[in-house]
Amino acid sequence: MRKISSKIITDIVKKLFLDINYRLPDDVLKKLQIALKKETNTKAKNILKQILENAKVAKNEKIPICQDTGTAIIFIEVGQDVNVTGGNLTHAINKGVRQAYKEGYLRKSIVSCPLERKNTQDNTPASIHIEIVPGNKLKIFVISKGGGAENMSQIKMFPPSTLKKEIIDFVVDTIKKAGANACPPLIIGIGIGGTFDTVGTLAKKALLRNLNSHNKNRIYRNLENEILNEINKTGIGPMALGGKTTALAVLIDGLPTHITSLPVAVNIQCHAHRRKTAII
Repeated sequence: MRKISSKIITDIVKKLFLDINYRLPDDVLKKLQIALKKETNTKAKNILKQILENAKVAKNEKIPICQDTGTAIIFIEVGQDVNVTGGNLTHAINKGVRQAYKEGYLRKSIVSCPLERKNTQDNTPASIHIEIVPGNKLKIFVISKGGGAENMSQIKMFPPSTLKKEIIDFVVDTIKKAGANACPPLIIGIGIGGTFDTVGTLAKKALLRNLNSHNKNRIYRNLENEILNEINKTGIGPMALGGKTTALAVLIDGLPTHITSLPVAVNIQCHAHRRKTAII
């Protein structure tokens, strides 16, 4: 049994959230640069230039990429041969989030009760998803998820007789309704299958993938390409001011489901796609 100190986990979570709020991942930057070269709309090109300049300034000056430093979301894979010592795993993760948001002067956006709206003042509790996997390592995936894009996400319980076109239309309509609220250009995570409670998590977990990756399943892979093309045909464009760069990537993950069900979730992410991974 391999022992991992809870303090190490706290320190790594803290560092990850500080890093991602100041620096966009390379795959996101590359997609934005490619979009800038391909874009023909003058307004869209100017906005993409500003987005890239903003990312450069944030990295160099160590200031947040966006004023909305988001909900702290953590997916963590715990090897079954790992023993976390010196404290509770969930507490260790939240402590790291708390330290990052306080010491990094990142905006605290979490309220303790959705109806009371009282701020917790430290951006906790984080949204934590824990999975037990084989091995003796601990893998931590983090995302800072802004409220604008999250608020425009949707889940629909389709009947099993649903046609592929109906799923595509649902996703595209979700993006159209989102408009400028989700701060395009977007990254779209889609979950298909599972149950009502798992499909939303699946869609969010899809956002962890590299933007240049494709689902290994041919059906999902083709659907990723079709949906991306349809979204970019809408002409919504960067910040919804026109252009052909409404989305940078569509990432689909699937799960087995009940014979009477076909759940589909669309989790929208803005161009400030702040995420990173660490392995202990």
